[in-house]
Amino acid sequence: MATLPTSDQPADGALHRTAGGQFSSGQWLTLLAAFLGWMFDGLEMGIFPLVARPALQQMGYSGEVGKWMGFVTALFLLGAASGGLVFGWLGDRIGRVRAMSLSILTYSLFSGLCYFAREPWHLGALRFVSALGMGGEWSLGVALVMECWPERHRPWLAAAIGAASNVGFALIALIGMFVPITAESWRWVMVVGAAPALLTFFIRLFVPESERWKDSVSQQVSRPLSEIFAPQLLKKTLLAICFSSVALIGTWGSVQWAPLWADKMTGGTVPEAKALTGLMSALGAIVGCIVGPLVGGAIGRRPAYFLLCLASLVSCGFLFRTFDEYNTSFLLMMAVVGAATASFYGWLPLYLPELFPTRSRATGQGLSFNFGRILAAGGAVVQGNLVGYFGESYAKAGAAVTLIYLVGMVLIWLAPETKGQPLPD
Repeated sequence: MATLPTSDQPADGALHRTAGGQFSSGQWLTLLAAFLGWMFDGLEMGIFPLVARPALQQMGYSGEVGKWMGFVTALFLLGAASGGLVFGWLGDRIGRVRAMSLSILTYSLFSGLCYFAREPWHLGALRFVSALGMGGEWSLGVALVMECWPERHRPWLAAAIGAASNVGFALIALIGMFVPITAESWRWVMVVGAAPALLTFFIRLFVPESERWKDSVSQQVSRPLSEIFAPQLLKKTLLAICFSSVALIGTWGSVQWAPLWADKMTGGTVPEAKALTGLMSALGAIVGCIVGPLVGGAIGRRPAYFLLCLASLVSCGFLFRTFDEYNTSFLLMMAVVGAATASFYGWLPLYLPELFPTRSRATGQGLSFNFGRILAAGGAVVQGNLVGYFGESYAKAGAAVTLIYLVGMVLIWLAPETKGQPLPD
């Protein structure tokens, strides 16, 4: 008779530690695949803030950059929300590995196709489809890793996955620093977005499927959508959506606009200002994504989330209400803000898997994290309108949007504390 896994033992028998106490190659491969997938997600997400202004100028929309930036960003977030649901559902039905390969292939190819865009709506449509894959990859990678490693390693695993996307942000920012992104060169930057397609071959050949998932679906037919909205899970699902939404609105409704703000402050005379602003934010975010889940592992998931919201509220308030000039102090503060606001992306892969059972975990995570992108899409549109309302002031608009962290500070106390508990079966 099969034994149920303990909190310190993964269900995946093929991935147990070796006799010498070392973790197996299968476990490391699942972590590597999830890390690389989310790293390339970050690279893809960081591309558009860098190319938006030169792309729209080259297309003849110089006076409508803020409007189209908000529109394309909203479509991207809606696509990611849809992808989290679609690919999460696929992951619960056909397996984590096959669904993750399809998600990476989708976001890679359609990002590369942005090279051929001739109108802003072309960019919007292609970013929407590529975002379908990005939204799915996150939930699949997190589910795969958390199901294959022991409970006591979850904070560090969440830290690695959370930091991965910001490594991608840093990489695209470095590219922007050394390769000036202009109206003549932006299309080639989009071609870089097709590179992750190669990762799908590695995943299909070498990454093992989750044995915990296979055991679960062999015992009961997976009906993930009906399960996450059933009375037993509905409250957890709705709260998880709220926690993700707070983080995503804060990021996409304000912080992601910082490169455009830097470009405006310099009057476009410092081409590398956008990339350097993004790089400093990404470097800070890497630190934040490591710190967030470690704090959650040390003091509990709920108090950690409260502190992350407080840190984000204070740091964003200081940034947007104090700075009106692009300088070294501004860049250092961007690193602090990046660390605070991105720390949620380490906390979420720690907490969300602990809310849902195995047969609906990918769907629950994908819906919760990515449904927040729908609200974040609204935040991006609101930010675009607020920029116009405040006389093209990115700072005033950002200060208004980041008040969303107050909501998170209240709602977190309605959620269950899961520190030290095994993943639900």
